[in-house]
Amino acid sequence: MLIGLDIGTTSLSAVVLDPESGRQVAHRTVANRAGSFPGPGRAELDLSRLYELTVRCLAELVAQADLAPTAIQGIGVTGQQHGVALIGPDAAPAGPAITWQDLRVQEPLPGSDRPVLDRFIAAAGGREAFRNTGCLPAAGFVGPSLYWLRLQGALPAAPVTACFVPDAVVSFLTGETVVCEPTLAASSGIFDIRANCWDLTLLERLGLPARLFPPIGGAGDVVGGLRRELAEAVGLEQGMPVTVALGDNQASFIGSAPEPGRSLLLNVGTGGQISARTDKFHFIPGLENRPFPEGQYLLIGGGLFGGRSYAYLQQFFQEVGTQLLDSELVDDLYARMTELAAAVPAGSDGLRCEPFFTGSRTDPGLRASFSGLSPDNFTPAHFARALLEGMAGGFFAFFEQMKPVVGTPPLLVGSGNGVRQNRLLARILAGCFEKPLLIPSHAEEAAVGAAVAASVGLGIFENLETAAAALLDYADAVEP
Repeated sequence: MLIGLDIGTTSLSAVVLDPESGRQVAHRTVANRAGSFPGPGRAELDLSRLYELTVRCLAELVAQADLAPTAIQGIGVTGQQHGVALIGPDAAPAGPAITWQDLRVQEPLPGSDRPVLDRFIAAAGGREAFRNTGCLPAAGFVGPSLYWLRLQGALPAAPVTACFVPDAVVSFLTGETVVCEPTLAASSGIFDIRANCWDLTLLERLGLPARLFPPIGGAGDVVGGLRRELAEAVGLEQGMPVTVALGDNQASFIGSAPEPGRSLLLNVGTGGQISARTDKFHFIPGLENRPFPEGQYLLIGGGLFGGRSYAYLQQFFQEVGTQLLDSELVDDLYARMTELAAAVPAGSDGLRCEPFFTGSRTDPGLRASFSGLSPDNFTPAHFARALLEGMAGGFFAFFEQMKPVVGTPPLLVGSGNGVRQNRLLARILAGCFEKPLLIPSHAEEAAVGAAVAASVGLGIFENLETAAAALLDYADAVEP
């Protein structure tokens, strides 16, 4: 058996996967209460609290699985991309982590009229300087966040390491120094995905010391063994192999697509991504090109318009109820919104939504809008339907950008809670792409993907292609 652990933004999820049958033996989710928003545009995370939640999640998973400790062969880890964790020896936090939701670099520092992000890009040599990173830097990325700290004289001294939140968790579990895998490193904005190393030229231009950054490993590499005190706390064997953390986008792809070379993946969680695997590096403005294990790449359209956008509308309806009507709300307002939206015809009677409440990766200043309002469509049901259709339109716009490179993959796969829990959105997406949306048989796709990658690293399967074919399947197909 293998454990897959996903360090997500809103929750920590773990699964026990049986490599012989592909069966998910156990599944546990714990709310991620380690995050905080200490001020406008600030999003941070208490690593010490996160470590405690990780132990709790693993302990509850092992208890639920009711297996002998020797039945578990290893732990694969994945988690939130972007963001920066600063840790010392033994994963000791050197301050709160700055998460991917943080917007501080979009603001100027006192005495300056330029946002820090603009200064970062200019200091690096302009947008062309990031051609080999696979993505343009944005708020919440490691590079800009560290640059923000440098401008304020707050970069930590040695032996602190700048890494990603899942990397810090692996270091905590094993007691070993951090090793970073390219699928996470590439989300920093300062990693050369073609040369597979930190971009030293960029670091020098930005004044970021190379000593801050960890060495690079490969998918499935064993970082170390589970520490004795943690093994006792969670009910596992001391020294159990823990593999290097993967980026959650790539892990979700690994855990979702039994036929990865023929699949287009739509992942809808707090944010949203559309992904297709490629054999070569492709530079397409507006899209990201991320490393994928075994020398391949994922072409990504990454949007900030996933479940978070639907949450903003839910919060608005909630405030109307409490502030204007002084009324109690239904238990599940999301379900009611979706029920109302399902009764509205496709096209929302002319109401259109651009769901960019917090901008886009390429235009942080972009904002959401509703247009085409009329007396007939000025209803909560139409607003909910139009927002869901706007999300689907955002995915399709990304697909049109990548289509010259990836063609039209025959399989459309949907993953993430935004698809599993909102079948109306799934139908809208299927209709937008004009093909059935296949739902993987396993929930918690990123955690499953981490376990699948670990199965290759530990020698259970020869490569990801054979592992995916053996372990994954589809549970459902949502028709247009």
